[in-house]
Amino acid sequence: MVSNSLAKRSKETSFTAYLKNDAVVNQINSVVGGKNGQRFISAIVSAVGNNPTLQECENSSIVSAALLGESLNLSPSPQLGQYYMVPFKDNKAGIKVAQFQLGYKGYIQLAIRSGQYKKLNVLAIKKDELIRFDPLNEDIEVNLIADENEREKAETIGYYAMFEYTNGFKKAMYWSKEKMKAHAIKYSQGYAADIKKGTKWTFWSKDFDGMAYKTMLRQLISKWGIMSIDMQTAMDNDMAVINEDGTHTYVDSDTVEQQEYEEVSVQEGQNAGFQEQSQNNSISEETPVGNATSTPTVNGEQKEMQSTFFNF
Repeated sequence: MVSNSLAKRSKETSFTAYLKNDAVVNQINSVVGGKNGQRFISAIVSAVGNNPTLQECENSSIVSAALLGESLNLSPSPQLGQYYMVPFKDNKAGIKVAQFQLGYKGYIQLAIRSGQYKKLNVLAIKKDELIRFDPLNEDIEVNLIADENEREKAETIGYYAMFEYTNGFKKAMYWSKEKMKAHAIKYSQGYAADIKKGTKWTFWSKDFDGMAYKTMLRQLISKWGIMSIDMQTAMDNDMAVINEDGTHTYVDSDTVEQQEYEEVSVQEGQNAGFQEQSQNNSISEETPVGNATSTPTVNGEQKEMQSTFFNF
């Protein structure tokens, strides 16, 4: 126990020392700067200190992922579930790196800041609630369970997402849970392995609904929505390792087997507020507006890889 504690303290100290490097300080100040710099440093030191698997990742990948989240004005707090720094093994390089992963609540924040969306909603449809969904006219008829506690316990059979612009344009889509599961297995090797092995290491296994919400919003917004520069940046970098120069790389990777703490933090982050939002994961145009950032250049090889990774 003592040796483990000392090892953990050593890794934390190493990361803290890394943050004091002049080049790293300049990198942080160029994005954050001023009085927000100390707040940013405190946040990522806390995240690393509380996550044993994140401590094993390359320091530069942690800082770069956190800086991207900061530039998008998103919070790394697992309770808010806007984005995550997820430890992965880079099989080619033989190292562990932190990937930037956008949460579904991050999609909601970025969409509403554009000022174009009057309504944006995503929710799970429970057993016996769906009367019909007309894909041609995108009309849905449901009879939602009135009791929130009973609804929370009920079996999920599908997912519905919609948006309405301030000019009145609307778009909606519905996926059955079977379609969502097939999609997850096809595009997430980790989830397919979880099903095969009976493990629960991936976000899909830990919080299927949260990942389903993210998938619905991504499918809806990327195909028919107005995308701000921030939204484009977030989508381009989702599930990538952020390099020190701001570019991103998709690694040949395996999810690092998470420790007990990360199991808890992921569930807290993506399940926080689910009960009170179970009937309406929506936002309104009164949500505060954030600042836009520039979009990194994406080459042909990266775009090809995005066609696989971005179907979440």
